[in-house]
Amino acid sequence: MIGRKNLRVLVVDDTIVYRKAISDIIEEIPGVELVGVAHNGKIALAKITSLKPDILTLDIEMPEMNGIEVLEEIQKHHLGVGAIMVSTLTAEGSDMTLRALELGAFDFILKPQSKNQTEGKREIRAALQPILQAYARSRLGSSLLHKTGRIPPGKTTFSTPPPRPAAGQGMTVRPTPSGSPAVRRGKSEIIAIGISTGGPNALTQMLPRLPGDLGVPVLIVQHMPPVFTKSLAASLDKKCQLTVKEAENGENILPNIVYIAPGGKQMKLVAGTDGLHRRIKITDDPPENSCKPSVDYLFRSVGDYYVGRTTAVIMTGMGSDGTKGLGILKSKSAFIIGQDEASCIVYGMPKAPAEHGYLDVVAPLGKIADEIVKSVK
Repeated sequence: MIGRKNLRVLVVDDTIVYRKAISDIIEEIPGVELVGVAHNGKIALAKITSLKPDILTLDIEMPEMNGIEVLEEIQKHHLGVGAIMVSTLTAEGSDMTLRALELGAFDFILKPQSKNQTEGKREIRAALQPILQAYARSRLGSSLLHKTGRIPPGKTTFSTPPPRPAAGQGMTVRPTPSGSPAVRRGKSEIIAIGISTGGPNALTQMLPRLPGDLGVPVLIVQHMPPVFTKSLAASLDKKCQLTVKEAENGENILPNIVYIAPGGKQMKLVAGTDGLHRRIKITDDPPENSCKPSVDYLFRSVGDYYVGRTTAVIMTGMGSDGTKGLGILKSKSAFIIGQDEASCIVYGMPKAPAEHGYLDVVAPLGKIADEIVKSVK
Protein backbone atom coordinates (compact mmCIF):
# COMPACT_ATOMS: atom_id res chain seq x y z
CA MET A 1 0.00 0.00 0.00
CA ILE A 2 1.04 3.65 0.30
CA GLY A 3 4.66 3.78 1.51
CA ARG A 4 5.06 0.01 1.22
CA LYS A 5 3.74 -1.33 -2.06
CA ASN A 6 1.75 0.25 -4.82
CA LEU A 7 -2.03 0.07 -4.81
CA ARG A 8 -2.92 -1.99 -7.88
CA VAL A 9 -5.89 -0.66 -9.87
CA LEU A 10 -7.91 -2.20 -12.72
CA VAL A 11 -9.98 0.31 -14.73
CA VAL A 12 -13.34 -1.03 -15.95
CA ASP A 13 -15.41 1.19 -18.28
CA ASP A 14 -17.15 0.60 -21.60
CA THR A 15 -16.38 4.14 -22.81
CA ILE A 16 -12.90 4.58 -24.23
CA VAL A 17 -12.77 8.28 -23.26
CA TYR A 18 -13.26 7.53 -19.55
CA ARG A 19 -11.10 4.42 -19.68
CA LYS A 20 -8.23 6.49 -21.06
CA ALA A 21 -8.80 9.48 -18.76
CA ILE A 22 -8.95 7.40 -15.57
CA SER A 23 -5.97 5.28 -16.65
CA ASP A 24 -3.87 8.38 -17.32
CA ILE A 25 -4.80 9.85 -13.92
CA ILE A 26 -3.95 6.63 -12.07
CA GLU A 27 -0.51 6.52 -13.68
CA GLU A 28 0.15 10.04 -12.32
CA ILE A 29 -0.78 9.30 -8.68
CA PRO A 30 2.15 8.39 -6.41
CA GLY A 31 1.86 4.94 -4.81
CA VAL A 32 -0.80 3.81 -7.29
CA GLU A 33 -0.22 1.40 -10.19
CA LEU A 34 -2.42 0.77 -13.23
CA VAL A 35 -2.42 -3.01 -13.81
CA GLY A 36 -4.90 -3.14 -16.69
CA VAL A 37 -8.17 -2.04 -18.28
CA ALA A 38 -11.40 -3.82 -19.23
CA HIS A 39 -14.30 -2.61 -21.37
CA ASN A 40 -17.01 -4.74 -19.76
CA GLY A 41 -17.75 -6.68 -16.60
CA LYS A 42 -17.09 -10.16 -17.98
CA ILE A 43 -13.59 -9.22 -19.11
CA ALA A 44 -13.03 -7.49 -15.75
CA LEU A 45 -13.80 -10.69 -13.82
CA ALA A 46 -11.32 -12.65 -15.93
CA LYS A 47 -8.64 -9.99 -15.40
CA ILE A 48 -9.21 -9.91 -11.63
CA THR A 49 -8.07 -13.53 -11.52
CA SER A 50 -4.98 -13.00 -13.69
CA LEU A 51 -3.89 -9.48 -12.65
CA LYS A 52 -4.88 -9.60 -8.95
CA PRO A 53 -5.70 -5.88 -8.52
CA ASP A 54 -6.38 -4.42 -5.08
CA ILE A 55 -9.28 -2.31 -6.35
CA LEU A 56 -11.36 -1.61 -9.45
CA THR A 57 -12.68 1.65 -10.77
CA LEU A 58 -15.98 0.27 -11.96
CA ASP A 59 -18.45 1.87 -14.35
CA ILE A 60 -22.03 1.43 -13.18
CA GLU A 61 -23.80 1.19 -16.53
CA MET A 62 -22.16 -1.23 -18.99
CA PRO A 63 -23.46 -3.72 -21.59
CA GLU A 64 -23.16 -7.49 -21.07
CA MET A 65 -22.47 -7.19 -17.32
CA ASN A 66 -23.02 -3.95 -15.41
CA GLY A 67 -21.19 -2.76 -12.31
CA ILE A 68 -23.78 -4.20 -9.91
CA GLU A 69 -23.49 -7.66 -11.46
CA VAL A 70 -19.70 -7.47 -11.21
CA LEU A 71 -19.95 -6.64 -7.50
CA GLU A 72 -22.33 -9.55 -6.94
CA GLU A 73 -19.84 -11.92 -8.59
CA ILE A 74 -16.95 -10.51 -6.54
CA GLN A 75 -19.00 -11.01 -3.38
CA LYS A 76 -20.19 -14.48 -4.37
CA HIS A 77 -16.70 -15.77 -5.13
CA HIS A 78 -14.82 -13.81 -2.42
CA LEU A 79 -12.36 -12.39 -4.92
CA GLY A 80 -10.72 -10.09 -2.37
CA VAL A 81 -10.84 -6.89 -4.41
CA GLY A 82 -12.40 -3.52 -3.64
CA ALA A 83 -14.37 -1.20 -5.92
CA ILE A 84 -14.82 2.52 -6.53
CA MET A 85 -17.90 3.15 -8.64
CA VAL A 86 -17.92 5.64 -11.53
CA SER A 87 -21.43 7.04 -11.77
CA THR A 88 -23.55 9.53 -13.68
CA LEU A 89 -25.52 12.30 -11.97
CA THR A 90 -28.93 10.83 -12.82
CA ALA A 91 -31.75 9.24 -10.84
CA GLU A 92 -30.98 5.82 -12.34
CA GLY A 93 -27.25 6.30 -11.78
CA SER A 94 -27.81 7.29 -8.15
CA ASP A 95 -30.10 4.32 -7.43
CA MET A 96 -27.58 1.90 -8.89
CA THR A 97 -24.70 3.58 -7.04
CA LEU A 98 -26.56 3.27 -3.72
CA ARG A 99 -27.09 -0.41 -4.45
CA ALA A 100 -23.37 -0.75 -5.17
CA LEU A 101 -22.43 0.93 -1.88
CA GLU A 102 -24.81 -1.35 0.01
CA LEU A 103 -23.18 -4.33 -1.70
CA GLY A 104 -19.82 -3.16 -0.40
CA ALA A 105 -18.29 -0.74 -2.92
CA PHE A 106 -15.83 1.48 -1.07
CA ASP A 107 -16.96 4.81 -2.53
CA PHE A 108 -17.90 6.46 -5.82
CA ILE A 109 -16.93 9.33 -8.10
CA LEU A 110 -19.07 11.18 -10.62
CA LYS A 111 -18.35 11.34 -14.31
CA PRO A 112 -17.42 15.00 -14.88
CA GLN A 113 -20.07 17.50 -15.91
CA SER A 114 -17.53 19.64 -17.78
CA LYS A 115 -17.33 19.24 -21.57
CA ASN A 116 -13.75 20.48 -21.48
CA GLN A 117 -11.49 17.41 -21.45
CA THR A 118 -8.73 19.03 -19.39
CA GLU A 119 -11.19 20.29 -16.79
CA GLY A 120 -12.94 16.91 -16.76
CA LYS A 121 -9.69 15.10 -16.00
CA ARG A 122 -8.97 17.58 -13.22
CA GLU A 123 -12.40 16.84 -11.69
CA ILE A 124 -11.80 13.09 -11.85
CA ARG A 125 -8.35 13.35 -10.30
CA ALA A 126 -9.56 15.65 -7.48
CA ALA A 127 -12.27 13.10 -6.59
CA LEU A 128 -10.35 9.86 -7.22
CA GLN A 129 -6.93 10.48 -5.63
CA PRO A 130 -8.09 10.99 -2.00
CA ILE A 131 -10.43 7.97 -2.26
CA LEU A 132 -7.63 5.70 -3.52
CA GLN A 133 -5.32 6.92 -0.75
CA ALA A 134 -8.05 6.42 1.87
CA TYR A 135 -8.65 2.89 0.56
CA ALA A 136 -4.94 2.16 0.83
CA ARG A 137 -5.02 3.18 4.51
CA SER A 138 -8.31 1.45 5.32
CA ARG A 139 -8.19 -1.80 7.24
CA LEU A 140 -11.78 -2.71 6.30
CA GLY A 141 -12.03 -1.53 2.70
CA SER A 142 -10.97 -4.83 1.15
CA SER A 143 -13.41 -6.85 3.28
CA LEU A 144 -16.50 -4.80 2.39
CA LEU A 145 -17.46 -7.02 -0.52
CA HIS A 146 -17.54 -10.17 1.59
CA LYS A 147 -20.96 -11.29 2.78
CA THR A 148 -19.47 -11.50 6.25
CA GLY A 149 -18.40 -7.87 6.06
CA ARG A 150 -21.04 -6.64 8.48
CA ILE A 151 -19.63 -5.27 11.69
CA PRO A 152 -20.60 -7.31 14.77
CA PRO A 153 -21.44 -5.56 18.05
CA GLY A 154 -18.27 -4.83 20.01
CA LYS A 155 -17.25 -3.06 23.17
CA THR A 156 -18.33 0.48 23.96
CA THR A 157 -15.95 2.70 25.90
CA PHE A 158 -16.70 5.92 27.76
CA SER A 159 -14.36 8.87 27.41
CA THR A 160 -16.08 10.54 30.35
CA PRO A 161 -18.80 9.05 32.58
CA PRO A 162 -22.04 8.74 30.61
CA PRO A 163 -24.48 11.53 31.54
CA ARG A 164 -26.97 10.54 34.21
CA PRO A 165 -29.30 12.88 36.06
CA ALA A 166 -27.77 14.01 39.37
CA ALA A 167 -29.71 12.84 42.42
CA GLY A 168 -32.74 15.03 43.02
CA GLN A 169 -31.85 17.46 40.23
CA GLY A 170 -32.56 15.70 36.93
CA MET A 171 -29.29 16.93 35.46
CA THR A 172 -25.59 16.14 35.29
CA VAL A 173 -22.61 18.49 35.59
CA ARG A 174 -19.51 17.40 33.72
CA PRO A 175 -16.35 19.10 32.47
CA THR A 176 -16.09 20.53 28.94
CA PRO A 177 -12.82 20.63 26.98
CA SER A 178 -12.16 24.08 28.48
CA GLY A 179 -12.61 22.69 31.99
CA SER A 180 -15.65 24.81 32.85
CA PRO A 181 -18.75 23.01 34.12
CA ALA A 182 -21.58 22.35 31.67
CA VAL A 183 -25.13 21.38 32.49
CA ARG A 184 -26.87 18.50 30.76
CA ARG A 185 -30.62 18.60 31.10
CA GLY A 186 -31.38 14.89 31.31
CA LYS A 187 -32.39 13.08 28.12
CA SER A 188 -31.72 14.28 24.58
CA GLU A 189 -34.49 15.69 22.41
CA ILE A 190 -32.72 15.54 19.04
CA ILE A 191 -30.14 13.32 17.29
CA ALA A 192 -27.66 14.85 14.82
CA ILE A 193 -25.38 12.58 12.78
CA GLY A 194 -22.39 13.37 10.56
CA ILE A 195 -21.01 10.71 8.20
CA SER A 196 -19.16 10.35 4.88
CA THR A 197 -17.09 7.58 3.21
CA GLY A 198 -18.58 4.21 4.11
CA GLY A 199 -21.74 5.97 5.24
CA PRO A 200 -24.49 4.32 3.18
CA ASN A 201 -23.27 0.87 4.25
CA ALA A 202 -22.90 1.96 7.90
CA LEU A 203 -26.31 3.67 8.00
CA THR A 204 -27.89 0.57 6.45
CA GLN A 205 -26.57 -1.40 9.41
CA MET A 206 -27.20 1.18 12.16
CA LEU A 207 -30.49 2.97 11.44
CA PRO A 208 -32.73 -0.15 11.24
CA ARG A 209 -31.69 -0.91 14.84
CA LEU A 210 -33.42 2.27 16.07
CA PRO A 211 -36.99 1.69 17.30
CA GLY A 212 -39.95 3.26 15.51
CA ASP A 213 -40.96 4.99 18.77
CA LEU A 214 -37.56 6.65 19.34
CA GLY A 215 -39.47 9.79 20.30
CA VAL A 216 -37.12 12.41 18.80
CA PRO A 217 -36.16 13.64 15.31
CA VAL A 218 -32.91 12.52 13.66
CA LEU A 219 -30.96 14.83 11.34
CA ILE A 220 -28.20 13.42 9.12
CA VAL A 221 -25.52 14.98 6.96
CA GLN A 222 -24.09 12.34 4.62
CA HIS A 223 -21.56 13.78 2.16
CA MET A 224 -23.20 13.14 -1.21
CA PRO A 225 -24.06 15.07 -4.39
CA PRO A 226 -27.60 16.06 -5.47
CA VAL A 227 -29.99 13.24 -6.46
CA PHE A 228 -27.96 10.66 -4.49
CA THR A 229 -29.30 11.76 -1.09
CA LYS A 230 -32.87 11.25 -2.30
CA SER A 231 -31.97 7.71 -3.39
CA LEU A 232 -30.27 7.11 -0.04
CA ALA A 233 -33.33 8.27 1.90
CA ALA A 234 -35.66 6.08 -0.17
CA SER A 235 -33.42 3.05 0.27
CA LEU A 236 -33.10 3.51 4.04
CA ASP A 237 -36.83 4.19 4.47
CA LYS A 238 -37.60 0.67 3.19
CA LYS A 239 -35.30 -0.86 5.82
CA CYS A 240 -36.06 1.24 8.93
CA GLN A 241 -38.80 1.36 11.54
CA LEU A 242 -38.41 5.15 11.53
CA THR A 243 -39.55 7.20 8.53
CA VAL A 244 -36.54 8.34 6.47
CA LYS A 245 -36.79 11.20 3.98
CA GLU A 246 -34.72 13.82 2.20
CA ALA A 247 -35.21 17.06 4.13
CA GLU A 248 -37.31 19.85 2.61
CA ASN A 249 -36.98 23.57 3.17
CA GLY A 250 -39.41 24.99 5.72
CA GLU A 251 -40.75 21.75 7.20
CA ASN A 252 -41.12 21.42 10.97
CA ILE A 253 -39.02 18.63 12.46
CA LEU A 254 -41.10 15.86 14.03
CA PRO A 255 -40.30 12.89 16.30
CA ASN A 256 -39.56 9.50 14.74
CA ILE A 257 -38.54 10.98 11.39
CA VAL A 258 -35.01 10.89 9.95
CA TYR A 259 -34.13 13.91 7.80
CA ILE A 260 -31.21 13.58 5.37
CA ALA A 261 -29.63 16.82 4.12
CA PRO A 262 -30.06 17.25 0.34
CA GLY A 263 -26.85 16.84 -1.65
CA GLY A 264 -25.36 20.07 -2.95
CA LYS A 265 -27.18 22.17 -0.32
CA GLN A 266 -26.63 23.17 3.30
CA MET A 267 -29.11 22.21 6.04
CA LYS A 268 -29.66 23.95 9.37
CA LEU A 269 -32.31 24.39 12.06
CA VAL A 270 -34.15 27.66 12.56
CA ALA A 271 -37.02 28.77 14.80
CA GLY A 272 -40.52 27.95 13.58
CA THR A 273 -43.05 30.69 12.91
CA ASP A 274 -44.89 29.79 16.12
CA GLY A 275 -41.71 30.14 18.18
CA LEU A 276 -42.23 26.67 19.64
CA HIS A 277 -41.24 24.26 16.90
CA ARG A 278 -37.97 24.03 15.02
CA ARG A 279 -37.92 23.82 11.26
CA ILE A 280 -35.43 22.94 8.58
CA LYS A 281 -33.87 25.59 6.41
CA ILE A 282 -32.15 24.48 3.20
CA THR A 283 -29.69 27.05 1.87
CA ASP A 284 -27.24 27.55 -0.94
CA ASP A 285 -24.55 28.83 1.44
CA PRO A 286 -20.95 28.05 0.43
CA PRO A 287 -19.25 24.71 1.18
CA GLU A 288 -17.49 24.27 4.54
CA ASN A 289 -14.48 21.96 4.74
CA SER A 290 -15.07 21.55 0.96
CA CYS A 291 -18.41 19.88 1.89
CA LYS A 292 -21.94 20.77 0.84
CA PRO A 293 -23.82 19.60 2.84
CA SER A 294 -21.48 20.15 5.78
CA VAL A 295 -21.69 18.50 9.20
CA ASP A 296 -20.27 21.59 10.94
CA TYR A 297 -23.00 23.74 9.39
CA LEU A 298 -25.76 21.51 10.78
CA PHE A 299 -24.16 20.91 14.19
CA ARG A 300 -23.75 24.65 14.89
CA SER A 301 -27.43 25.29 14.33
CA VAL A 302 -28.51 22.36 16.51
CA GLY A 303 -26.40 23.81 19.32
CA ASP A 304 -28.34 27.08 19.08
CA TYR A 305 -31.65 25.44 20.01
CA TYR A 306 -30.95 22.29 22.01
CA VAL A 307 -28.51 23.29 24.75
CA GLY A 308 -27.99 20.27 27.01
CA ARG A 309 -30.53 18.25 25.02
CA THR A 310 -28.58 17.02 21.98
CA THR A 311 -27.03 13.69 21.08
CA ALA A 312 -24.46 14.12 18.31
CA VAL A 313 -22.94 11.17 16.47
CA ILE A 314 -19.81 11.29 14.31
CA MET A 315 -19.19 8.28 12.10
CA THR A 316 -16.95 6.87 9.36
CA GLY A 317 -15.60 9.29 6.78
CA MET A 318 -12.65 11.11 5.25
CA GLY A 319 -11.52 14.50 6.50
CA SER A 320 -12.47 16.41 9.62
CA ASP A 321 -15.91 17.91 8.85
CA GLY A 322 -17.87 17.94 12.11
CA THR A 323 -14.97 18.59 14.49
CA LYS A 324 -15.61 22.32 14.92
CA GLY A 325 -19.34 21.73 15.25
CA LEU A 326 -18.77 19.10 17.92
CA GLY A 327 -16.57 21.55 19.81
CA ILE A 328 -19.50 23.97 19.88
CA LEU A 329 -21.96 21.25 20.88
CA LYS A 330 -19.61 20.02 23.62
CA SER A 331 -19.47 23.54 25.10
CA LYS A 332 -23.30 23.45 25.13
CA SER A 333 -23.33 20.10 26.96
CA ALA A 334 -24.30 17.80 24.13
CA PHE A 335 -23.83 14.06 24.57
CA ILE A 336 -21.40 12.94 21.84
CA ILE A 337 -20.94 9.46 20.40
CA GLY A 338 -18.02 8.62 18.11
CA GLN A 339 -17.65 5.50 16.00
CA ASP A 340 -14.58 3.49 16.98
CA GLU A 341 -11.57 3.15 14.69
CA ALA A 342 -11.91 -0.61 14.28
CA SER A 343 -15.39 -0.41 12.69
CA CYS A 344 -14.83 2.73 10.58
CA ILE A 345 -14.26 2.19 6.87
CA VAL A 346 -12.20 5.41 7.03
CA TYR A 347 -11.17 6.66 10.47
CA GLY A 348 -11.09 10.34 9.60
CA MET A 349 -14.11 12.25 10.86
CA PRO A 350 -14.22 10.64 14.35
CA LYS A 351 -10.43 10.89 14.83
CA ALA A 352 -9.96 14.60 15.58
CA PRO A 353 -12.98 14.80 17.95
CA ALA A 354 -11.57 11.80 19.83
CA GLU A 355 -8.17 13.47 20.09
CA HIS A 356 -9.79 16.73 21.29
CA GLY A 357 -11.65 14.88 24.06
CA TYR A 358 -15.09 15.74 22.67
CA LEU A 359 -16.44 12.17 22.74
CA ASP A 360 -18.45 10.88 25.70
CA VAL A 361 -18.79 7.41 24.18
CA VAL A 362 -16.65 5.54 21.66
CA ALA A 363 -18.77 2.76 20.18
CA PRO A 364 -18.40 0.18 17.42
CA LEU A 365 -20.91 0.39 14.59
CA GLY A 366 -22.97 -2.45 16.04
CA LYS A 367 -23.51 -0.57 19.33
CA ILE A 368 -24.16 3.00 18.15
CA ALA A 369 -27.95 2.55 17.95
CA ASP A 370 -28.02 1.23 21.54
CA GLU A 371 -26.13 4.30 22.75
CA ILE A 372 -28.49 6.63 20.88
CA VAL A 373 -31.52 4.96 22.46
CA LYS A 374 -30.00 5.23 25.97
CA SER A 375 -29.42 8.96 25.47
CA VAL A 376 -33.08 9.70 24.63
CA LYS A 377 -34.81 7.28 26.99
